[in-house]
Amino acid sequence: MTQATASELDERVVGRRWTVRLDAAGRGSAAVRVSCSRPACVEQRLPSATVGRAAAVAHLKAHLRAAAGPRDSVYCACRAESCRTHIRPDDRQARTQPWRCGGAVVWAVITDRERRWWQAMECCSRCAAATPGAQVVTPAQTASGPVPDAPDAAGRPSTAPVGAPQFSDRSVPAVRPREVPAPRSAPVRRRHPYGRIAQRAVPEDLRPVALRDELAELGQLFRAYQQRTELDLALLADLHERKARAFATWADVTCDTGLRLDARRAEQAAVTARLQHQQRTGGGAESAGPAVARLLTVATQWNHARSVLAYMAGHSPLPGPEARLLVVMLTLRTAHTGTGNLVGQDLTSLGLTDPESLVEQLTGCGWLSIPGTAGDLLASRPENPAPVTVPSLVPREDSPAPFTFGRKMRPKLSGWAQRVVLDKKLRKARTTAGTRLLALTLATQTSASGRLGPGGTGIALNSLAALCPVGPGELQHLVDQLTAADWLTETAVTDTHLTGRLTERILPLTCPLP
Repeated sequence: MTQATASELDERVVGRRWTVRLDAAGRGSAAVRVSCSRPACVEQRLPSATVGRAAAVAHLKAHLRAAAGPRDSVYCACRAESCRTHIRPDDRQARTQPWRCGGAVVWAVITDRERRWWQAMECCSRCAAATPGAQVVTPAQTASGPVPDAPDAAGRPSTAPVGAPQFSDRSVPAVRPREVPAPRSAPVRRRHPYGRIAQRAVPEDLRPVALRDELAELGQLFRAYQQRTELDLALLADLHERKARAFATWADVTCDTGLRLDARRAEQAAVTARLQHQQRTGGGAESAGPAVARLLTVATQWNHARSVLAYMAGHSPLPGPEARLLVVMLTLRTAHTGTGNLVGQDLTSLGLTDPESLVEQLTGCGWLSIPGTAGDLLASRPENPAPVTVPSLVPREDSPAPFTFGRKMRPKLSGWAQRVVLDKKLRKARTTAGTRLLALTLATQTSASGRLGPGGTGIALNSLAALCPVGPGELQHLVDQLTAADWLTETAVTDTHLTGRLTERILPLTCPLP
C-alpha cells in the first residue's frame, strides 16, 4: 500500500476481520464453546479445551481458505479501533509525524498467549510488523503450510499437507506481498565472558581476580587435554582436583548451589581418574602414590583437614597439647553451624588427664557453651547426648565463616579425626593426648607414599610446634610412643627437622600434601 494521508484512508473500505473465541461452557464442566464473530457461523459446544482449540483453529483456517486474497484498496482493519500504531483523531495535533501505513496489504493472524481467541485481519505490512505476535499469512503459505491442490502462481498444483489454510478456494494468481519489515527491538548488551569452563561463562568482573584467572586457565587446560592423542589419567585427576577447589570457592563467592554440586562431581571424577591411573600403572613409581583406599579420598578433603588444624593453631583458647586436642575435636563436631551433640565417651576416650577440668576452663573463658555442668556432659550417654555450642563458629552476617566446607563435609572430617585419635594400637598403649595430637598432625603432613613432610624431606620443627604445641624435649618421647604403636618407622629427630615415614597400616588415614 502506498503512502496515504488520513483523509484518503478514511475513504477506503475497512479491511476484513473476524475473531474465533474459545470460552467455558459453564461452571463445573470441562466443556467449552467455540464462537465466531461472523454472523453466519453457528456456535459449537465441545467436550474439552484441547478439542475446542483444534476446532477453533480449523474454523479460522476454513475462513482463510474461503476468503479472497488481501485487497490493495482497503485500509487496515486495526485502524478502525485506533490501535496503538495509528493516531486517534483527537491526538493528531499532538504528533508532528502521523502514523503512515506502508507496504502491501496482507492477512495477519494474531492470538493471545493463553490461546483463547484467534483473529485474522487485513492490514498493511507495516502494521503487521508493529503488532506484537502477529503472523503474516500469504496465499502460498500459512502457519500450517500450503494447502494441497491449491495452484501456485504458475498454475501447478501445490504439494502442501492436508488441512492448511489458504485464501481462496478458487484458482487465483498468487500475490506476493513485499517483504514485511521486522519490528525493531532494543539492543541487548551482552557482558563478554572472561573465559569458559564446563559450559559455564567466567564473568569478567568475578572477584577475587585469582579465582577468575584460575577458572579461565582451567577451561583452557581442559580444552587442551581434549585435543591430546594420548591418555594421561594422572594429569586429568589433577585438573579435576583443581576444578573442585575452584568451583567450591566460586560457590562460596556467589552462593550458587549448582556450582557446589559441580565441585562435588569434580571431586568424584578426580577420585575415579586417580584410581584408573593406579590400576593402569599398577601403583608403581609412575603413579601418583601407592594404591591406597584412603578414608578421605580427594585433595579437597585433605586441604579442609589441614585448614582446621591450622586455624586452631592461631585460635586455641588454652595452651598445651591436651587443650589443643580437645578444641580440635569440638571444632570438628560444631564447625558448620557452631552447634553439635556430645556424649561423655567422646571426651573420656581422648586420653586427657582431667577432661572435666578442661571443659570447665573452656566454658569459663566463653569459648564453649553447654546447658549444664561439665560433670553432666561427661555423664551423658548415646541415648541422651548433650548439646554444645561454640559461639565463635556460629555463622554471622557481619563476619565470614572460618571454614569453607559444607554441611556434608563436616561429618567426614570429624569421622576421620575420630579414627586417628581412637586408633586401636594407640588406645592399647594408653598413649597421652599429646601423642594422639601428634599422630593427627603427622597424618596431614606426609607425601603420597607416607614420607613425612613435603616431598618426603621431613617436617620443620618450628612448623610442627605451631600445629602440635609440645616442647623440643617432649617430641622425642612422643615419637617413640608412635613408633611403638606401629605408627612411625625410620624416624629421626634433628635440631631442625623430624624425618621418617608412616607405616603401611596408617596410609589409609593420611592426607597427602600436594
